[in-house]
Amino acid sequence: MADAVRALFREQAPACRHLGSPFTARVLDILAEKLDPATTVGARMLAAMPRRDDALPLRLAGGLHALARAGRPLAQVYPPHDPSDAQLTAALTLALVSEAAALLPWLDRPPQTNEVSRSAPLIAVGHWLTTRFGLPLVLSELGCSAGLNLLWDHYALDLPDQSLGRADAVLRLTPEWRGVQPVKCAPQVADRAGVDLSPLDPLRDRDRMLAYIWADQTARLARATVALDLAARLKPEVSPGDAAQWAEGRLQDRHPRHLHLVYHTVAVQYFPPATVSGLAASLAEAGQRATLNAPLTHFAMEGDGSGPAAALTMTLWPGGHVLSFGQADFHGRWVNWQAPPP
Repeated sequence: MADAVRALFREQAPACRHLGSPFTARVLDILAEKLDPATTVGARMLAAMPRRDDALPLRLAGGLHALARAGRPLAQVYPPHDPSDAQLTAALTLALVSEAAALLPWLDRPPQTNEVSRSAPLIAVGHWLTTRFGLPLVLSELGCSAGLNLLWDHYALDLPDQSLGRADAVLRLTPEWRGVQPVKCAPQVADRAGVDLSPLDPLRDRDRMLAYIWADQTARLARATVALDLAARLKPEVSPGDAAQWAEGRLQDRHPRHLHLVYHTVAVQYFPPATVSGLAASLAEAGQRATLNAPLTHFAMEGDGSGPAAALTMTLWPGGHVLSFGQADFHGRWVNWQAPPP
C-alpha cells in the first residue's frame, strides 16, 4: 500500500507541471521519496487506501502551503524564494515532523480549490443560452465549495475581439480562446443557489481556499482573492448536502418563463457513484417535465478520460438533446469553444 501511495505522488507531480506549477511538482516529487512511516504524518499517508479521487497528494500539498502562508519556517523555501532541491527537501522533511499537528487535519478532507477561472466557459454558456431562449436564468451549481462560480455573471470574459459580461466587473478573465467566438447576449440571473458536501465560507475559510492554490501561481491567487472578496459581500447561498439529493429537491420547483441551468465544474470526480447515478435520474425525470416555457439545461465541465482537459457538454430539455461545446483547461487557462449555433 505504501508503494501505491508514493506512486500517487509521482503521478500527480507531472500533472502539476502540465497545469503550470513546477514548484508543486517539485514538492510532490520530494514527498514521494521522503514520506517516512516512522513519523506521524508519513504513517498516516502511507497507510491510506490509495485512491486517485481522494487527491491525497494535494491534501498534503495544501497543508504545507498553508504553513508557508502563515509565515512558518517553511515560508523561507516557498515562492517567491527559489531554494535548491537540498534546501527544499530539508525544509519539507523537518515540517512533516515539527508541524504534524497542523498538517494532520488537512488529510481529512479533499481539496476545494473553487477555481474561479472555470467561470470563463460559464459566462459563454450564459450568453449562448440567453441568445437561444431569451429567458432569465435560475442557477443551480453542484459541488460549488464557497460559491465563487455561482457568481460568474458578476465577472467579465475578455477576448481579443470582444468582451462578455459586466463593464464594471471586479474580475476579468482572459483565457486563451480557441475555436469559434462566443455569441453575445447578456444573461439575467433571477435566482442562484448551490450545494456542497462541505461548504466553505469565503471569510472563515479564506486561508484554507487560498492554500489549495499552488504557491507559484500568483495570478490564480490574485483572482481567487478578488472573487473571495466579492463572495463575502454577496453571500451566494450554498447548502450543505449530497449533490444528488439537493438537486432532486431543487428540480421539483417549476420556473415558468425561466430557464433552469444545473451545472458543475470539475466536481463529479469527487462524487460517490450513488450520487452520480442519482443526479442523472433526477435530471432525466425533471427533463420529462420541462417545456419550452420552462426549459432545463445541464452543463458539465468535467474530465472524460480523453486527455488532460475537461469536456464541455450540455443537455437541453425538452428533448434531451446532448451537445458538445468543446474542451477547456482544468484551471481555465484556455477554452476550445466549439459551441453550435444557438
